[in-house]
Amino acid sequence: MFPIWIAALMLFQSTFSSTDLTLVDHGRTIAVLHRSDIALMEPGPPILDEQKIQRLSLWINKKVERPPVNAAIAPSDSITAGKSGQRLYQAVFKNRLIQAFYSKKSTRVNIPLLTTQPKVDSELLGQIRTEQISSYSTRFNPANESRANNIFLATQALNSTVVFPGETFSFNQTVGQRTTGKGYRVAKIIVRGEYSEGIGGGICQVSSTLFNAADKAGLQIVQRFSHSKHVSYVPPGRDATVSWYGPDFQFRNNYNQPILIRGKSGNGFLTLALYSSDVIKLAPKRVPSPPANPPKETRDKSERAE
Repeated sequence: MFPIWIAALMLFQSTFSSTDLTLVDHGRTIAVLHRSDIALMEPGPPILDEQKIQRLSLWINKKVERPPVNAAIAPSDSITAGKSGQRLYQAVFKNRLIQAFYSKKSTRVNIPLLTTQPKVDSELLGQIRTEQISSYSTRFNPANESRANNIFLATQALNSTVVFPGETFSFNQTVGQRTTGKGYRVAKIIVRGEYSEGIGGGICQVSSTLFNAADKAGLQIVQRFSHSKHVSYVPPGRDATVSWYGPDFQFRNNYNQPILIRGKSGNGFLTLALYSSDVIKLAPKRVPSPPANPPKETRDKSERAE
């Protein structure tokens, strides 16, 4: 016959592992766990497994997280207000889980949320859209619809981006991966000095135009790579090739005021302009002007693209 203390421990462990923890978000059940799911698999009284708690927290956060949305400037030039987001309040969640873990009955655990604010709000945009500090325009052939489409999408992805003082801007991270799911199309690209077909062909014109605008504004160029073949939309040596799994274009805001990127693409013209507060202490540079004539390629010929 078992000693009384062993029998009591076995009863406790049996009851412990059979009761549930129900994780709830605003009345919606996210998950139902047994306590044993988050306990160390060792003999003796149940103990929380910190690694399992960490993995559970990351999984729950993916279920409940809603990123904040920055304020933006609409095509009508009006400002669209930003929206707050939410994420898991991990410290409070862990404390609630600990309390529920050591109770002896099935328990509902309300998932605590932390409100997250947008990085860019309407007030900031209103302050830094007044002073244009730089602008650069290039031309493209609108007859090539796929390439024009890709240029438009990449320009829209850049629009209303704010780069704070001391912050480094990354073209790839800002525009994101170029995929068909986002609307990008197949167009000519340059690979190792040869023309090829690829998703997002043409976006290097956007990165090259932005490079010239940023350099003209006196911003610190952190990373830039030229194409392996001459491109026709910017002067020689003034291009910036980008690729999702390869080169990136980056610049650092070395000024004491935020920088706002605004872009417009249509009718064969691409313009990227930089704005800031009227108190910015600017140190602009002279850069070569873009070619006056648009590229002559048509939709059936090789393009000067990525």
